[in-house]
Amino acid sequence: MSTWINTDNPHFSDRYPWRRFTIQHTLNNHPSLSLERLVEVARSLPRERVEFNLGTVDIGMRPEKVPINGLTPEETVRRIEENKSWIVLKYVEQIPEYKQLLDQCLADIRQFTDKNLDGLHAEQAFIFISSPGSVTPYHIDQEHNFLLQIRGNKTMHVWDPDDRVAMPEEAVEATVFGANAHRNLPWDDNFRQRGEAVSLTPGAGVYVPVHSPHWVKNGDAVSISFSITFRSAWSRRYVGMFALNAKLRSLGWRPAPVGQSALRDKVKYGLFLLMSSLLRKKAA
Repeated sequence: MSTWINTDNPHFSDRYPWRRFTIQHTLNNHPSLSLERLVEVARSLPRERVEFNLGTVDIGMRPEKVPINGLTPEETVRRIEENKSWIVLKYVEQIPEYKQLLDQCLADIRQFTDKNLDGLHAEQAFIFISSPGSVTPYHIDQEHNFLLQIRGNKTMHVWDPDDRVAMPEEAVEATVFGANAHRNLPWDDNFRQRGEAVSLTPGAGVYVPVHSPHWVKNGDAVSISFSITFRSAWSRRYVGMFALNAKLRSLGWRPAPVGQSALRDKVKYGLFLLMSSLLRKKAA
């Protein structure tokens, strides 16, 4: 029996893990996800586990130009209704109450995910708190992601992970390889018509596949979202092949796109594992 997430949803079978779909949950009144509790969490977390900045940004904002808000994490959460900011509390599963919550949600999700992918690992939880009207720029993530809306409303604009107009190969490579790798992607207003606007209210959620481009616009109230992420043997291979292509491109090659040939991708992944092993030995 499901604890928090309604898994009576045919899309778990016909869309996971390759395509987005919406879900329902019952976490919206959970005390661990109240704004009051999150002020305490923001105060207690090490600085490297908090990311925050002003939310008054463009969809295609470059990472180095995102403005800071001049507040502490605790102040950012406490004054979130008025300070036009966006904050994420990272790896909260390291706190026992959130580890329990994550495990309970994953128990629901695993009824279906374990049937479709092997080697699920790196299960993590993030909490997003945003001011009214805040924007999260256009980006991709390297993990499978179930985003659950707890408070307020937001619209997530989502694209297919294989849309090479909205997300060219080289743009993906730049998010996984190099000293300046960052999740944000270049934006063009012509991309708008290619995506889907998913409206999220308390009790609703969305599954976002690996490398599915998205950006978020908050509604007119404070928003809280709980994000459940994990990786898989497949996602490791998939992301690794983009990293290998980026390395080849930096050496002057013109690598074939990921997914064009299963045999070629298998060879690339082997090279990626070898490259990773050599880098680990060099760093040791």
